[in-house]
Formats: sequence, structure tokens, C-alpha cells
Amino acid sequence: MIGLALVHELRNLSRHQQGDQGMAQQFASDNTAGVCPEAMAAFVRANETGHEVSYGDDTWTAEVCERIRDLFETDCEVFFVFNGTAANSLVLAALCRSYHSVICHEKAHIVNDECGAPEFFSGGSKLLAGDGPDGKLTPDAIERLVTQRDDIHYPKPKAISLTQATEVGTVYSVEEVRAISVMAKRHNLHIHMDGARFANAVASLDVSPADITWRAGVDVLVFGGTKNGLPVGEAVVFFNKALAEDFAYRAKQAGQLASKMRFISAPWLGVLKDDVWLNYARHANAMARRLHDRVKDLDGAVVMFEPQANGVFLDLPEAVREGLWARGWKFYAFIGVRGCRFMCSWDLLPETVDRLADDIIELCS
Repeated sequence: MIGLALVHELRNLSRHQQGDQGMAQQFASDNTAGVCPEAMAAFVRANETGHEVSYGDDTWTAEVCERIRDLFETDCEVFFVFNGTAANSLVLAALCRSYHSVICHEKAHIVNDECGAPEFFSGGSKLLAGDGPDGKLTPDAIERLVTQRDDIHYPKPKAISLTQATEVGTVYSVEEVRAISVMAKRHNLHIHMDGARFANAVASLDVSPADITWRAGVDVLVFGGTKNGLPVGEAVVFFNKALAEDFAYRAKQAGQLASKMRFISAPWLGVLKDDVWLNYARHANAMARRLHDRVKDLDGAVVMFEPQANGVFLDLPEAVREGLWARGWKFYAFIGVRGCRFMCSWDLLPETVDRLADDIIELCS
């Protein structure tokens, strides 16, 4: 968990952000939180340096790329795009041709929440969704999808997409990624990791970013920043540099090459310094655990998935859901009939968590 001084700073920042309008912290998404002070300070510094070279050839972007290489302890190709949909879709397009397929979990973001973008940018690559407990693919599920057909009428499997942390708040262990990598090598498949909440996964696992990515067999990572305190932009990190060939052209063609790239890349300097990115993720995870511990034994609430990152998933009766919404709480209910998701952000205050927990307890009683 982050230190008391930073918690105090977050409290003051939150109160300043709420201002006279009284905007409350919420649980609908970790996208709803604002920009963390370290990222904002780096953004301002980038603006104060005057003119810079356009389209990613600026000094800020170069420095961030080196910081990311240092973080992952390897030479890698780094690109910046505006959002996760573009990042995931363009990466899969780089890994696959139109007659290929991508194996992913049935709850994966690329299946349910990208509006067909992966298929569109790849020219028609098919997504093959498999099952697996706790929102995670297993080697057996991959094997079934790869081997169920091998004729020319079936889209040839070419890539595996893993969501880390998963859509239900669980995390792939290093051993699980390595096991999937063994299966990938057996069938000549590339591994893409959708890391929209990669920071939360690393914080949960307490391992080095290298150990859960390229050392475990991941070819390319979408390193999410927006959900962890950045204003905009995700980093695409190719550990297998050969796969990055012409990726810059894909990004340009897709409208993802920012002319003032430094304003996407510079905020990363603020969060990569002194493990700020990791500390915020640890705090968000701790807030999820705090909420879980307050409500886990309630008769009217069922924990659907053991929280390993910054999300809490509860099966709540309709009356409880409606009661929470009536009290002004914002969260999504989209898993099964009664499944509710509560996402904890980098700046979430303990007292906000406690107020929500108090309301859940009161309504369940």
C-alpha cells in the first residue's frame, strides 16, 4: 500500500477535484479518475520546453522509450497510441493476416468491448473464444481450439491474446503464462498481452515486469496507462522486435500517430519514476481488498471472483443493486443476471470505500 503521505496528498487532490460541484468518487470504472499529479507535472514540463520535433521524434518520447526498456530489462520496440482499442487491434493486425485467428478467453475485452475493431484492422482475422475458470485461458482450452480442425476451411490460429489483469479481476501467474507459452511454441503461435491493468497485475504478483512478460514468453504487451493515472495513451511494447516491422505505418494509417506525441509520452515519465505507477496500482488493489473484506461475509452478497487486482465482483440481489444506484453509487452490472463490478481507482480514498461498504451492508440487512 502506498505511504500515508501519498494517501494524504490523494485526499487533498480529491477534495480539490470535487470542488463546489461535489463530484463524488465512483466505482463504475478506473477510467473515471483524473490525472495523477506526477503525470500532470510531466505534461506541464513538456509544454514549457517550447517547440519540439513532431510525430514522436521528440526528446520526451525518446526518453520514455528508454525508461520502458530499462523497466523491462531488455531492448524492445515501443510505440504510443491514443487508446487501448487501437493498441490491441493494431497489435493483433500485426500478428495476423486476414485468414488467421486469435485465441482468447470468452470474457476478453477484444471479444466483447472493441466493437469488432480487431477484426476490422486485421482485415477479417477471426477471434476464437475459449473458456476457463476465473476469466483465464488454460493450455487445454488453447489446445482444443487449435486442434479441433486443421483444414483450409478453418481460420488458421496464429496468436493468443491474454488479458492481464483479466476482465473479472483475476491475474495470470508467471507459471500460468509460461505454461501457455509452451503451448504457443508447440503450435507456432504468438502471444499478445492486453495489459490495460498490467500495473495492477504486477503489483498483485509482486514480480518484475520482465518476469511476467517476455521472460515468460510474451511477444508483445499493451502497457496500459490511462487506468492508472495517465491522461491518455497506451504504450505498445514489442519484445519480439521482428513483429514490430511496419507497425509505425499501421499506427499512422489508423490515425494513431499523434503529431504532438510528447503530450502522450511525457506523462509516462512522471509515473515511471520512483515506481509511482506501481505504488498507485498497489493502492487501487488495496482498496479493492478493503471493500472485499468488508462485505465478503454478508448473507445478501456473494463474492463471484476472489479479487487479485483492483476490481470487486459481487452477486447482489436486485433490491440491493437498485438501492445503491438510488443512493448515487455508479457501477456496472453486466456479469450474469446479478453480477456487479466495482472498480477501484488509483486515487480512491479509504473513506469512500467504507461509505460504499456501509451502504451495501445496510441494504443487505
